[in-house]
Amino acid sequence: MLESLFVPTLIVALAEIGDKTQLLALLLAARFRKPLPIILGIVVATLANHFLAGAAGNWVASLFFPLTLSWTLAASFVAVALWTLVPDKLDDDESSSFKRYGPFLTTLIAFFIAEMGDKTQVATVMLAAQYPHFVLVVIGTTLGMLIANVPVVLVGNFAAERLPLTLIRRLAACAFAALAAYASYQALQLGGHLWY
Repeated sequence: MLESLFVPTLIVALAEIGDKTQLLALLLAARFRKPLPIILGIVVATLANHFLAGAAGNWVASLFFPLTLSWTLAASFVAVALWTLVPDKLDDDESSSFKRYGPFLTTLIAFFIAEMGDKTQVATVMLAAQYPHFVLVVIGTTLGMLIANVPVVLVGNFAAERLPLTLIRRLAACAFAALAAYASYQALQLGGHLWY
């Protein structure tokens, strides 16, 4: 049961470093210089976004036979591992059109939109499909987002410029590859190469 919490926390914390939402957190911290409303906006946006993603993953898991789901998850984790190796860039107007709403609402809206289709949202869908306790998965992925983003909001450019982003991306890709290997192992245990 705790695996449903700890694995998503670790995976998302690693995957989020250098991600566009982390760059967005840095931008918002520099613009507003009010860490508490920004952090609260990140929490609310991430919980809402990842709850929807977790519910989708839980629903998808119910549609497939376990063997098909395991192979699909294995392939998806490999794809996200490769995606993680590509550095993200922040669009210039990612939050600029919302800044008139203040730090909390701007962060809430910008983070929710930035997470749509992002690798951490996709990872949340897959993790919720793999682990039986999707609420713990959502809590874990949200904690992972906070582990990666709160220091950026609090410390700003100082910490972000000194992180070994290439190494961190490689570690995150390895973590997703390990999940792919685990899903493949589960598929092999469920019946080898037979598809239902």
